[in-house]
Amino acid sequence: MKAEEFDARFDRGEDITETLDVSKAHRPGEEQRRVNVDFPTWMIASLDREARRLGITRQSIIKVWIAERLEQQRGTAA
Repeated sequence: MKAEEFDARFDRGEDITETLDVSKAHRPGEEQRRVNVDFPTWMIASLDREARRLGITRQSIIKVWIAERLEQQRGTAA
């Protein structure tokens, strides 16, 4: 399908999802990269307690807290 036909179908509100190869889709800047961070044991114990309380993994709580802090910093930097 040519781009003009794709655009026209989209503009008419037709379902174009069958024409897309979503197996290769990604969000720019959202790719995962592994990092290693060393924490003191008391900090790991505190993270684990809070993660258990919230019913999530240690990794999840670390990601959420870092994301919250970065968002907060972005708001104060503006």
